[in-house]
Amino acid sequence: MDDLQYGVRDKRGNWAPNAALEIAPFWTGRFGKLGAFAVDYLWPWNAFHLAVTLGYWFLVIEPNMEAFRTPTIGWFLTLYAINAAGIFLMYGSIELFYYVKRRQGTRFKYNAKFPSENPSDVFWFKSQNIDNFLRSFLITIPLWTVALMIILYAYATGWATWLSWSEHWPWLVALLLLAPAWHEIHFFFIHRIIHIPLLYRWVHSVHHNSINPSPWSSMSMHPVEGFWYHSVALWYLLIPANPVCALFQLNMAAYGAINGHIGFDKLELGGDKTLTSHAYAHYLHHKYFEVNYGGDGLVPLDHWFGTWHDGTKAAEERMNQRLRRKKERLNARNAPSSTQSE
Repeated sequence: MDDLQYGVRDKRGNWAPNAALEIAPFWTGRFGKLGAFAVDYLWPWNAFHLAVTLGYWFLVIEPNMEAFRTPTIGWFLTLYAINAAGIFLMYGSIELFYYVKRRQGTRFKYNAKFPSENPSDVFWFKSQNIDNFLRSFLITIPLWTVALMIILYAYATGWATWLSWSEHWPWLVALLLLAPAWHEIHFFFIHRIIHIPLLYRWVHSVHHNSINPSPWSSMSMHPVEGFWYHSVALWYLLIPANPVCALFQLNMAAYGAINGHIGFDKLELGGDKTLTSHAYAHYLHHKYFEVNYGGDGLVPLDHWFGTWHDGTKAAEERMNQRLRRKKERLNARNAPSSTQSE
């Protein structure tokens, strides 16, 4: 495919889409776009997360729900193995085809370089790929599994309010449909917190070392961030729901973390078929650090708080003006008073 029909490439070979990012159409009154938005909202990513969730539920969790009344190391290791295998297959497939075999080269790739081309001391073994892989499987996936064990224990013991589908299906369907929005809200606020300078230095900088993210970067996190990120499912300890809803919320966070880190705008599947990644908004966050703390505009908190970057030059200028004002305030705060200078 010719990616220049959809975007532009700069002198360094970095690619950017022609179309500016847009927040969800119901916020701006563009109701004629609601049909296309609804299809994109459900297919393919959220449909995939729901399918994975139903597989977890019917094959592993529901038949053994009673066992989760007494958490054991055995069950933790079993669930960890399932989570790790799922991530390895999903993330690893994209890594293999698009980063190792490079089946589409740099077409639709935001950053023309591949992480393997840039060894750095900030990473374990000076390799972003090895560092990100090990942090995912040794830190973040275990913490995802801890959150899953907490949820299952709460439902199995009655700590969480378990609603049946037969009696409460309208409410439960609504929870499923709103889960992506709730994820964006949760992610935005924890993300802003870990950008506080002290927490950024000791926690979030681990993730931001991957300025040019790839699939393995998706869950490469400090333990604090890894648990806070997956704690989105723990809200179901307070919200009356069904375990499937909580499981969907958790799987969407885990498997869906890859969306912002694929590094390509589109993945070529063969012929003219492509898979849209929805990665650009979060790629811009990795590039500029202080924009797009939430998602890609489903709940436009960045737009409301003034940190939205839609990929245009105008947005970049607004960002630069905001950063200049921030620097001026810091300089004024740190400047000696006239009394002290005398």
